[in-house]
Amino acid sequence: MLLDTEKNIYEFKEKLNELKKLAQDSKIDILSDISGLELKVISMEKQLYDNLTAWEKVCIARHQGRPVTLDYINAIFTDFIELHGDRLFADDPAIIGGVAKLGDIAVTVIGHQKGRNMNENIIRNFGMPQPEGNRKALRLMKQAEKFGRPIICFIDTPGAFCGIGAEERGQGEAIARNIMTMSGLKVPIISIVIGEGGSGGALALGVADQVWMLENAVYSILSPEGFASILWKDSLRCKEAADDMKMTAIDLQKLGIIEDIIEEPTGGAHKNPSFVAVELKKKLLKVIPELRKKSAEDLVKARYNRFRKIGTEIVN
Repeated sequence: MLLDTEKNIYEFKEKLNELKKLAQDSKIDILSDISGLELKVISMEKQLYDNLTAWEKVCIARHQGRPVTLDYINAIFTDFIELHGDRLFADDPAIIGGVAKLGDIAVTVIGHQKGRNMNENIIRNFGMPQPEGNRKALRLMKQAEKFGRPIICFIDTPGAFCGIGAEERGQGEAIARNIMTMSGLKVPIISIVIGEGGSGGALALGVADQVWMLENAVYSILSPEGFASILWKDSLRCKEAADDMKMTAIDLQKLGIIEDIIEEPTGGAHKNPSFVAVELKKKLLKVIPELRKKSAEDLVKARYNRFRKIGTEIVN
């Protein structure tokens, strides 16, 4: 999947590859010219990705090749043991969670899990959790509190599943209970938006001591298409909606909704997943020990104050 603005660069690269092959086959000495063109491509890419619109960031956040929760779990943590089920109804594949090691620190890791292709996405319900998924997450968070393990959540969902069955089994109640319980958990919590952070599905894992976002992730009350459909009765105005919604990492950091932005490689996290994983691990290894030094009472109080001040000031 290419952004409209990427197509020119892609075509330029294709022609450059043809030129390289021609130079090899004909033994023509144009290496210096090729090097100059390669530098031009790098400059074009930097200019493009430094000036992405909000809608273009939405497209990158939804990219099929973008790393998902399991990719980060496998790259950042060791000894991961997945735990299943909510002990009430079923296991929800849209939420994955378990126990792992971050360096020598035992942690609980929970996240939305999208698929890599259509079949996987059908199994994972496109990362949209059912009530049992949020209840599974809640069970694992309570277990983490019992054993004193920090909690790390990866957010990547268009939103909670809104089917009839989900509503019958208490989707709204499950989300609300997660939000209420997370606000009072006596262990450190860090939530990281790695792709889409949509609506209540994101909030059910988003009440944390710190919330981070990847550079090209988005975090909002609903999708731009849904916003445009409700506000203007026209989903085709989604690009305009994305700008108005202030859903990018830069916008949300200014509003005090997130604490930090994790840099991505030029073109998005899918271009070099290991780079992002290394950056995340370094930051987690720095912040988690700092949060563990705080008393349970101070953690809960600071978390409460963090959310109370949202919307009262704009961070310059």
